Amino acid sequence: MKDPEHIEAVYFLGIGGIGMSALARYFHSRGMQVAGYDKTSSRVTQQLASEGISIHHEDDPGLIPEKPDLVVYTPAVPKTLQEYQHLEARNIPIRKRSQVLGMITSGHYTIAVAGTHGKTSVSALIAHILHQAGQNVTAFVGGIMKNYQSNCLIAEETDIVVVEADEFDRSFLQLNPDLIVITAIDADHLDIYGNAEELENSFREFAGHLKNNGKLVVEKSLEVTFSEFQQLFTYGNDSRAGFRPYNAYISEGYQFFDLATENKHLSKIRFSLPGSYNRQNAAAAFAAAMTVNVEPKTIRQALESFEGVERRFDIRLRTEKITYIDDYAHHPSELSACIEAVRTLFPGKKVTGIFQPHLYSRTRDFADGFAQSLDQLDEAILIPIYPAREEPIEGVSSEMIYNKMQAEQKYLYQKNEIIDKLKAFDLEVILTLGAGDIDRLVKQLQSMLEARYT
Repeated sequence: MKDPEHIEAVYFLGIGGIGMSALARYFHSRGMQVAGYDKTSSRVTQQLASEGISIHHEDDPGLIPEKPDLVVYTPAVPKTLQEYQHLEARNIPIRKRSQVLGMITSGHYTIAVAGTHGKTSVSALIAHILHQAGQNVTAFVGGIMKNYQSNCLIAEETDIVVVEADEFDRSFLQLNPDLIVITAIDADHLDIYGNAEELENSFREFAGHLKNNGKLVVEKSLEVTFSEFQQLFTYGNDSRAGFRPYNAYISEGYQFFDLATENKHLSKIRFSLPGSYNRQNAAAAFAAAMTVNVEPKTIRQALESFEGVERRFDIRLRTEKITYIDDYAHHPSELSACIEAVRTLFPGKKVTGIFQPHLYSRTRDFADGFAQSLDQLDEAILIPIYPAREEPIEGVSSEMIYNKMQAEQKYLYQKNEIIDKLKAFDLEVILTLGAGDIDRLVKQLQSMLEARYT
């Protein structure tokens, strides 16, 4: 296969995925012919089309352009797809997204951010800091960065690559970074790993992919897991962490906190995102930026100008009467962190949450945890599971979580019922939560709330 910099035509199977679309934009920016298939039209595919990328939604080999140099696919696309089988029969190089990221990053100083949650926000923060510092940074992020309205940053001459390193399917093992940030290793993707110990072993293996003299930044509680690494830096709320936020408070809609490092102290950093977990994300990005010699003053300015990532505590509507927040939370710990942040930012307000579980296997494995997290809401609405790549599992449904919940105000609705059902609710703060296609409700729900409350 040709070197990624000398490829002329790339074809994507599943081009609408957040990670796939970033790669499509990267190759398109390099002047290559880019086209792709995705099962459904979405905001992302429509944006790519408006940028000049040819996209279709029919599984039809006849719609594939002339023989591409490279085909990129996501495991979410079944290999029974006619287009996949056609391309495979023609002996065209077919690579997973993670393999292509590995090829692109191999010739550059690479910062890889991994973790079962927090990696998108930390990747976006690091990319933003480096960009604001005037670095030639190219970044591949698993969400739309509000500052740039894109999931990627592309430098004409790249010096540093920031990449979100996904543990799903052990994808991150395709990377050999210079700097790794690990945010969390909570049990997840047990359909892939089987148990929490095997997941942790995979993260340790990933850390072993560091280049010679590579640096590792981890949340303080993970220090023991990676104790054999010489250039190890820690961050977190623990008073012993090398990079530690503290003295946090909320004022005029912003979070303020101090940040202590081994030899620096910054006071009253203003941050637009609430919650303890977002302070930790900021500390992780601060640590990573310091290791590549960005000045603390520049890091502070970048943190204060960071607008966040869509679907990561994304405040869609905020008035005196109503607040609407959309969040990607799809693990019990993420749900709890989001709800805690809402309670901090809007004390005394009634909080209503709409949750779409993501994957049958995750619902089965964490039903108790989901129930406990959703019980923290004043009103909880569950809609059916988004299956993504999975076939149904007998006995596993959103009702499984519903039946374990202790809350009195809990409801089970179909997704297409939500807008009408909510008209009977007296809403103050409302959340949409989940990693599936619940995002397709966002604009419709926002419009309904604007018409009703403004």
